[in-house]
Amino acid sequence: MGKIKSLKILTIGDKRLREKSKELDVNVLRTKDFRVFAQSMGITMVEKDGVGLAAPQVGKNIRLIVINTKDGVVAMHNPKIVKRSLAKEYGEEGCLSVPGIFGEVKRNQTIKCKYLDADGQIIHLDAQGLLARVIQHEIDHLDGILFIDKAKNIKKVALKD
Repeated sequence: MGKIKSLKILTIGDKRLREKSKELDVNVLRTKDFRVFAQSMGITMVEKDGVGLAAPQVGKNIRLIVINTKDGVVAMHNPKIVKRSLAKEYGEEGCLSVPGIFGEVKRNQTIKCKYLDADGQIIHLDAQGLLARVIQHEIDHLDGILFIDKAKNIKKVALKD
């Protein structure tokens, strides 16, 4: 691996997007190569104006997502939703792996999740609104689910070059 770089995003039709991802061993998190990969995912997401990116979207079948928050990029290793609100709402979603397609997806308004940080420490996070939506969307990727599997009112938009 070696250096931090932008990664190629897989698009719909690539079978790797439909595979269930494997849990990460905590010892892997501390390796230089893995840290470079996680940082490369963050760079890729930001360059593509994404709000989240899951490892399967860049061809790695592992349980890692990166989220673009107001405080910067957060890498979540082995993220797991431990509690969901009963209240749900529809919101428009798109996806870097499904370019030019948008649709309304019903998601839990609030979630509680846990994940490992880069040092292998367990972090508990209460999320609501857009952050909750993004985390649910990205965890779906780890289970081989794309937003279009759940969306209604799907529409296509012309892509700019």
